[in-house]
Amino acid sequence: MMESSGGVPEFELYVWEGNADIVARVERVFADLPATIVLAEQPGINLERDELRPAVALVSVSVMAGDRFQALEWLSAQAIPVIWVAATSSYRSQHQQFFPPEHSHTLPAEFSHAELRNTVLKLVSAIPPAVSPAPAVPREEFIAVSQEMRELLGEARMVAGCHSNVLVYGETGVGKERVARYVHEHSTRQNGPFVAVNCGAIPETLFEAEFFGHVKGAFTGAVATRKGYFEQANGGTLFLDEIGELPLQQQVKLLRVLESRRVMRVGSAQELELDFRLVAATNRDLVEQVRQGAFRADLYYRLAVIELYIPSLDERGAAEKIALFRALMARYLEDVGIEDQVPPDWMLDRVAGMQFPGNVREMLNLVERLGLLRLVLGAWNAGRSEQVFNRMRSLGFLHVPVSASEDFLPVSGGTEAERAERMRIIAALEKHGWRRQDTAAELGISRKALWEKMRKLQIQPGNDGSLAFGGIYSSA
Repeated sequence: MMESSGGVPEFELYVWEGNADIVARVERVFADLPATIVLAEQPGINLERDELRPAVALVSVSVMAGDRFQALEWLSAQAIPVIWVAATSSYRSQHQQFFPPEHSHTLPAEFSHAELRNTVLKLVSAIPPAVSPAPAVPREEFIAVSQEMRELLGEARMVAGCHSNVLVYGETGVGKERVARYVHEHSTRQNGPFVAVNCGAIPETLFEAEFFGHVKGAFTGAVATRKGYFEQANGGTLFLDEIGELPLQQQVKLLRVLESRRVMRVGSAQELELDFRLVAATNRDLVEQVRQGAFRADLYYRLAVIELYIPSLDERGAAEKIALFRALMARYLEDVGIEDQVPPDWMLDRVAGMQFPGNVREMLNLVERLGLLRLVLGAWNAGRSEQVFNRMRSLGFLHVPVSASEDFLPVSGGTEAERAERMRIIAALEKHGWRRQDTAAELGISRKALWEKMRKLQIQPGNDGSLAFGGIYSSA
């Protein structure tokens, strides 16, 4: 951002003068500064401002004669400070509806040049400098070797062009946010913002302030007006991860926004109309949560207009594991300055035979460990790398207890029918080497239905006693 010799940044001053005839005075006061003066009340004026430059509004109360001041909504949406000319305390008390809390700066009708200059520059200096948009980052295309992933990406590209809400689901670590970004990057909103929010990390008491935003002075600590997540995503995509963690009370508020596409900042009386696309993600069975009363059915129907299921890394097969491992390892070694970025064949063979219950996130852990070893030793070392594989196997991730909130069926519990169904599914999985696509075909159900049954019945490799491995690696 350019600055004048006095250290004042370029700024914009929007003026509504009514019948006060103050524009000429304003231009004289700021003639020596990098100020753009805009007579904002001119018919047909374009009020699309440069958000990289600070801005202040100067409004004569004479514009309020007759109809209500039409620019209040624009000023509120821009969240820029407003100076009211001739807005004495008595006038403010008589016309409180025109003066939101954040618009509290005043000047007398016969303001001096010094009063105007000092007030404006004080406000400009208090506005945080805007951050220029980061340069465009080349898109990272998916590794899609398996039929399952090719089908997924085909579906994602097909639905990217519409505006309907999307629900992405799959196991932890499969890359749900990456799929959401893929939909955004291939949509007509690709040049708009992509705002990612982890619903499980938002304290319930801060939900409204975080999602709806707030105006200055709305509550203790609200020292400036702030846009919420909904407003930040305007013109782009809002990604809500772990949507199943959202409490029922907050689900109602989310549903209202999805239906009206309007929000009101905390402490404001002005509704803002928004245009964003919602993509939500979960590793929970939302249908089951609806049955249990933990998730609203009407919100589920709003979210699941389009559903995208991401297969687990084990479902994708050995060829995709190898391709993904090679790509991740090459990126890691390139980042640390190593030219030899191709893992040896024996390492790829070992990865191809591994189980990855932590999916891509777990593979990233393995890549970083092995890549760091390569960096330290200066070469691939089979013996030391084997120690890493064995160490990861000994961690026993498969035996970490699941959260009670997931309400999985205990291995030896449930009704007789549920136990029988569990054994039938395990038998089919073992027959097909735990390949879920083939297992679902034999059982005559979809992959989604099989995945939901496995979650419900707590079926995963190693917990039935039939596979003899105690960690995250198996050569079976």
